[in-house]
Amino acid sequence: MATETAVKSTIIAVANQKGGVGKTTTTINLGAALAELGKRVLLLDLDPQGNASTGLGIAYDMRDATTYDLLAGEIALADAVQTTSVDNLEIVPATTDLSSADLELVDNAKRSYLLRNVLRDPKGGCDNYDYILIDCPPSLNILTVNAMVAAHSIIVPLQSEFFALEGLSQLILTVRDVRQTANPDLRIEGIALTMYDSRNNLSLQVEDDARENMGDMVFKTVIPRNVRLSEAPSFAVPVLAYDTQSKGSEAYRALAKELVDRIEKQKAA
Repeated sequence: MATETAVKSTIIAVANQKGGVGKTTTTINLGAALAELGKRVLLLDLDPQGNASTGLGIAYDMRDATTYDLLAGEIALADAVQTTSVDNLEIVPATTDLSSADLELVDNAKRSYLLRNVLRDPKGGCDNYDYILIDCPPSLNILTVNAMVAAHSIIVPLQSEFFALEGLSQLILTVRDVRQTANPDLRIEGIALTMYDSRNNLSLQVEDDARENMGDMVFKTVIPRNVRLSEAPSFAVPVLAYDTQSKGSEAYRALAKELVDRIEKQKAA
């Protein structure tokens, strides 16, 4: 579509159907690290739990306009965006209203394209941002499919634990289905190893297996287990603001730089 080529922002879905892998933590802190690099970043909270919204200080009673309203076509993107305490980082928050999306959209023939129609419209305000990050729910439901259809690429947080790679296969199959039916240009931008402990043989084994099976798709940067990363959400700020010199902060800065390098190389190719 001609209008879609005019969208300049890079849209990335952060997805893994397994919960507890550091998906929201990665979305928040990668967004903050990109913003620190001077990139204009919009975070879309597409998880009914709304943890990304809470983690960026958006109280529940402040969520008058949400991603649910965007999907329902009841509000324009610009009217749903809220600022955060982080310069260059804005958010469209989520509420539990999203949990009924599967049922409410079942009869909508275009249900998989609702978010794409919002984000790929160059007149919708997306070009105000260099990066749009979508925090997906921990399942492969209609919300995650909407994110994949809307996105240019996907980042997959992968917890450094036993069976981690087994769960990845279903996600890859879903990506393949979306490519064949709705978004042929969708790619996996990279796999980010999270909760990594270099002192733990299991983490080392998972890393070896991931790099052997997925090759360069796995980011060189790994995200360590870090107490500061766990504490930061309770203060409603990214770890980069909570403890700017922590290992978690350093890791997400490195991941952001690696991501930007990858994308700029692709654009130059």
